[in-house]
Amino acid sequence: MSTPQPLDPDGHLYVFAYGSLIWRPGFPHLGAHPALLRGFHRRFCLWSRFYRGTAETPGLVLGLDRGGACRGVAFRVQAAEAAAVLAYLDARENIGDEVVYTRRLLPVRLLDSGRPVQAVTYVANRGHGSYCRPGPDLAAAAIARGIGTAGANRDYLLNTLAHLRALGVRDAGLDRIAALLPAMPVDCPQSPGG
Repeated sequence: MSTPQPLDPDGHLYVFAYGSLIWRPGFPHLGAHPALLRGFHRRFCLWSRFYRGTAETPGLVLGLDRGGACRGVAFRVQAAEAAAVLAYLDARENIGDEVVYTRRLLPVRLLDSGRPVQAVTYVANRGHGSYCRPGPDLAAAAIARGIGTAGANRDYLLNTLAHLRALGVRDAGLDRIAALLPAMPVDCPQSPGG
């Protein structure tokens, strides 16, 4: 017996993206719609010891945390692809048995049509040991140093900001952290004579 998929009444799966999924979804989709989720906000609130950092030098990744609202992208996925897309996302968001993110089905509004849909998204698990609430200075320092299997933490932040701006979205919290990043990575050695 197969598990029912969290499809919207229109017969499609919607996936709400607020961070790297915006610029690297990694799954087939029929369309991408600017969208608004109420009741949660985008925040660097999860230590990353794999994708954007290591155990010795953790980076930070975004999560949806309680309160406020978040503009992002709702990807529309064909129903026939829903099971495979959800399996991919579950594996991408939670490594092994770690439940850093909780998969939720939440109402979002598609901003291009005004239509509400039910969308799958991944919310920060406040009960996990990786959950944190660093201030902008600590977040910027961790992001400047963090490098993991998916690359530099700095690139994760700057790519997310660039794609949000392309959508016409300004995120003051992320802008504040980016402004605090030093001109060069913390672990970058100085060139001779300079």
